[in-house]
Amino acid sequence: MPRRTPRNALFDTLRTPRKLAGFLKTASVCVLIAGLLSPLTQAAAAEPAATSNDYCGGQCSDILPPGENGNATLAQILLNQAFGTQPSHAEDQLGPYASLATGYSGLTDAKINTFFNDASFGVPSDQVASTEKPAGRGDVTIVRDKKAGVPHITGTTRYGTEFGAGYAAAEDRLWLMDVFRHVGRGQLTGFAGGAAANQGLEQQFYRNAPYTEADLQAQIDGAVARNGARGQQALADVDAYLDGVNAYIDASDSGRYFPGEYVLTGHKDSITNAGTIDHFKVTDMVALASVIGSLFGSGGGGEVDNALSLLAAQSKYGVERGTAVWESFRERNDAEAALTVHDGHSFPYATKPADPKGEALPDAGSVTQEPLVHDRTGSAATASAKSTSAAAAKATLGSARRGMSNALVVSGKYTASGHPIAVFGPQTGYFAPQLLMLQEIQGPGISARGASFAGLSMYVELGRGQDYSWSATTSGQDIVDTYAVELCQDDYHYLFHGTCTAMDKVEQKNAWKPTVADGTAAGSYTMRVWRTKYGPVQYRATVGGKKVAYTSLRSSYLHEADSIIGFQMLNDPDYVKGPQDFQSAAQHINYTFNWFYADSRHTAYYNSGDNPVRAAGVDAEFPVWAQPAYEWQSWDPATNTAAYTPASAHPNSVDQDYYISWNNKQAKDYTTASWGDGSVHRGNLLDDRVRRLVAAGGVTRAKLTQAMADAALADLRAEDVLPKLLKVIDSSPVTDTAAAAAVSELRAWATAGARRTETAAGSKKYADADAIRILDAWWPLLVKAEFEPGLGSDLYTAFTADLPVDEAPSAGHGPTGSHAGSSFQYGWWSYVDKDIRAVLGEPVQGALAQKYCGGGSLSACRDALISTLKQAAGLTAAQVYPGDDQCSAGDQWCADSIVQRTLGGIKHGRISWQNRPTFQQVVEYTSHR
Repeated sequence: MPRRTPRNALFDTLRTPRKLAGFLKTASVCVLIAGLLSPLTQAAAAEPAATSNDYCGGQCSDILPPGENGNATLAQILLNQAFGTQPSHAEDQLGPYASLATGYSGLTDAKINTFFNDASFGVPSDQVASTEKPAGRGDVTIVRDKKAGVPHITGTTRYGTEFGAGYAAAEDRLWLMDVFRHVGRGQLTGFAGGAAANQGLEQQFYRNAPYTEADLQAQIDGAVARNGARGQQALADVDAYLDGVNAYIDASDSGRYFPGEYVLTGHKDSITNAGTIDHFKVTDMVALASVIGSLFGSGGGGEVDNALSLLAAQSKYGVERGTAVWESFRERNDAEAALTVHDGHSFPYATKPADPKGEALPDAGSVTQEPLVHDRTGSAATASAKSTSAAAAKATLGSARRGMSNALVVSGKYTASGHPIAVFGPQTGYFAPQLLMLQEIQGPGISARGASFAGLSMYVELGRGQDYSWSATTSGQDIVDTYAVELCQDDYHYLFHGTCTAMDKVEQKNAWKPTVADGTAAGSYTMRVWRTKYGPVQYRATVGGKKVAYTSLRSSYLHEADSIIGFQMLNDPDYVKGPQDFQSAAQHINYTFNWFYADSRHTAYYNSGDNPVRAAGVDAEFPVWAQPAYEWQSWDPATNTAAYTPASAHPNSVDQDYYISWNNKQAKDYTTASWGDGSVHRGNLLDDRVRRLVAAGGVTRAKLTQAMADAALADLRAEDVLPKLLKVIDSSPVTDTAAAAAVSELRAWATAGARRTETAAGSKKYADADAIRILDAWWPLLVKAEFEPGLGSDLYTAFTADLPVDEAPSAGHGPTGSHAGSSFQYGWWSYVDKDIRAVLGEPVQGALAQKYCGGGSLSACRDALISTLKQAAGLTAAQVYPGDDQCSAGDQWCADSIVQRTLGGIKHGRISWQNRPTFQQVVEYTSHR
């Protein structure tokens, strides 16, 4: 039976011809015709580009698929679903973005903007598509360019500038903003319908951020309001931004050009215009920020899973030996790991203590996850648990959470021009509409162009200033700890500093009616979270026979809005004038990111996040007792503030020869929460290529872009692990004809570059298709055959819960899911590499605790590889790529392809696989202020 990939099905039923036809019949023809018309704007004026503050010299470029326009009227949605027509600028960035995969080999600097947009400030007069004064204001103008429809917002007052930013955001992403303010409150199903993916999405976030309205308001009234003049300015900016959003809501409502999803979900009537679109308020911004922070900026957690795999290792080998085996797989501080700061500087954080204190490991078999959903009725009661679990959420935002970002930055010492060059951007997943939106903002105290998350675009969050650019990758250092709170009285009271204290019960009741959008029957359920001063309860267990609740406490919990100050600084041309100012701004961002900077003279890097100072002896890898001796230093439970490591202790650097990041380890001795930071990591795909460029010198924008694009098409397993596997196989002649043929296919592919590329642009067929099929089938088989006999099934299974075996592009079973683009972040590549080298007798730094392949015997290891290779080679394409709701069985290219996952009513076409950032900049500044 074909495998079906779950997805966000807000509008899946619109693809059903009968329902679509019925809707077309009932909709008013006048309304449909009116809906086709976008709001009228003033005629495009011949205004010169405002470039006097632009020091990039025409050498800044960017791209953000699928397109800037993320809003669509009802008529546009219906026409898209019926005939595939697209609203203006809805997917016009998808083609150039996709074409780089086949066009990068012949790239020159002159051709970069074939695949990217010119990111210069302003709009040349012959490229102005429209000009408007939002709400008739005289202090702000929004100009949109012809090529991409990007809003260029210019204000003469700070209020007007931010008003225009809010108005433009609502023009481009109103529906998405509304979806996410409901996701952030755990209220999506009541707003958009009870589809399984909607249930999974709201559940995914509510467990980790179960905020009340009072909690949301307190985050505005707290650190932001008390942050001096910048805090007050931030609040004023938010108010002005919201005024702009709400002005657009009113205008689109009265003009009847609001997003058509409001009709499809029952919030508006297509004929009478009855119904309302709620205005946005300040707490909505915090709800939105909590979703984005949870997706991209909250490294850590996983302590319970770590404990379970440690116990499994100790159960098999005994405490001492089992701990050593566990540590070897954990690779906390692997000497062979690719590093962003590679100049030898050490930044110790979350390192293993010599004598761990306060560990609260669960009794074997006692751990249960705290139930989140209760009191199901209607369609919620009949839905399978799997369909409303994280599996459903994975189909929507899983790729954003798992597939992160990359950066390539080269010092001017090694470039052809003498100026630094950067190619960087966030890998935020592929959605329709996109989570990010492009904009330029010019006004008092603000001068920037780039990408911002929809609904949080009062400032540019990743982009460029007048003479500098910046970007980020998710860093993953551990700012989340698990505490074991001892229960007292009953299951809902716990000991806090010796006093039996009641847990707080936070509930969100959701009920939904049938809608055209999701096609499900009415239903309801309640999400319930028990909160303690140590954070929300995640699991129940016993420790030494005592009943405990495991809670999760992150340093950014109750502080989702604090980072606004850092972003304000990054947009302020009077604040950022060089790399040290950039680092200072990034220090005000409490989420876990790697930040990169380039101007005409300098490059820089800084790792942000509120890294708590843990009590002496606490091992961040495992749960600890909820007792004062093991709390974060200077922790205040009322405000969830603590002592944090100083800026100098965060990995940072200025003018290193080059920087790369693909969510790899930041620096020596800096422990992230991620498993797999070992000898083979997808960061190596960048590091190897950029190192070669730097060694040769004369780096150009085109060459650095080519390095990124080449890495984006590489199969990490084939490039960095397959040669060692073939070396084992080559230790004796291959006499089996089937195995010999497979080896020949794989060797030819590896020799040709180990890329997953089309035979020709648009062919939708892979060159080296058989070799790719064989490796896709072989990898999970060989890993299992290599490690399970030595580890045993229980420990092998426990380790795969910590780190999945594979994340190939077509791996729907992996952590990212199918059609997500991002690949090779999570897998056992390092383990296989280290083990195979050990079996071959080659030197290995940070070797695994024992040899696993063939029990350490080269001949037995070879037999295991040959056996599994023959099995893999015998599998048909239909077996390796079984098909889903996007692809027929056996369609290899389609199985890898990237799908823009629908979060609204418009859907876009598939594109060929590339493992690259979603929003991306290519920059080289020619001068400086």
